[in-house]
Amino acid sequence: MASTEPEHEYREEGEAAVAAGDDEDTGAQVAPIIKLEEVAVTTGEEDEDAILDLKAKLYRFDKDGNQWKERGAGSVKLLKHKESGKVRLVMRQSKTLKICANHLVIPTMTVQEHSGNEKSCVWHATDFSDGELKEELFCIRFASIENCKSFMEMFTQVAESQKKKEENKDATSAAGLLEKLSVQEKTGEDKYEEPVTPAEKKSELDSEADVEEKRETAASS
Repeated sequence: MASTEPEHEYREEGEAAVAAGDDEDTGAQVAPIIKLEEVAVTTGEEDEDAILDLKAKLYRFDKDGNQWKERGAGSVKLLKHKESGKVRLVMRQSKTLKICANHLVIPTMTVQEHSGNEKSCVWHATDFSDGELKEELFCIRFASIENCKSFMEMFTQVAESQKKKEENKDATSAAGLLEKLSVQEKTGEDKYEEPVTPAEKKSELDSEADVEEKRETAASS
């Protein structure tokens, strides 16, 4: 009976050669079927500087259901405009980057601790995250007490600074108005003339008539 070992060895050598051929790098380069171009992505925050950036979870109060509803978890920022100096609060969800809060921080706003929870705080705002202005009651929860305190302190500081800015603006406007009025009053004083009474007007006309009569008499003589 003939041995099958050589054939078996030959078969193993052939399979090894094929496997080696599969792993061999031919050096050929395959061009991509579709060429993707780099696209510039804008966030609307290019003209603003972040003065606060913290991770948190945001809730809004649903008046109809009388309960808190989650808006999303992500990064909450206080952004200061480079030119106007106005500050807005913006929060985006971590995965989708969907905006869940977007409103200005104005002088009348106040923030306070939520129901004795040192990691959470609440405030009212006129929000624009859904594309239209809505009065909202927000609650935000942080991972630590320190982050919550940092948020509340910065929020309060911004509101107070905006109040002082409004007061300075009003004072400047008032000063400009007073200056304008004083200039107008001065101009009016320069043009003011005493009113002439009927008696004074008659006397003036009589005097002119006497002068004219004397001229005619002198001319005839």
